[in-house]
Amino acid sequence: MNRAKLLKTKRRKSCRFCQNKVEWLDYKDSKQLKRFITDRGKIIPRRISGSCARHQRQLTMAIKRARHLAFLPFTAEMYK
Repeated sequence: MNRAKLLKTKRRKSCRFCQNKVEWLDYKDSKQLKRFITDRGKIIPRRISGSCARHQRQLTMAIKRARHLAFLPFTAEMYK
């Protein structure tokens, strides 16, 4: 197929939080927040995660709060 045709048919990712009608993201739910952090400890951007702007802001604040309270690591774990 043609590259231009492939780019046109690519679907936009939908926000999983909007689909599940999540009002607020909880910083204590570290299992859910780990999905949005890379193995190096960086927060996954909105264009990759597919979340909407509102939930991406909530996600970022929840991850930062969880890091501050030691629910999540700031960086990748060096020693396993």
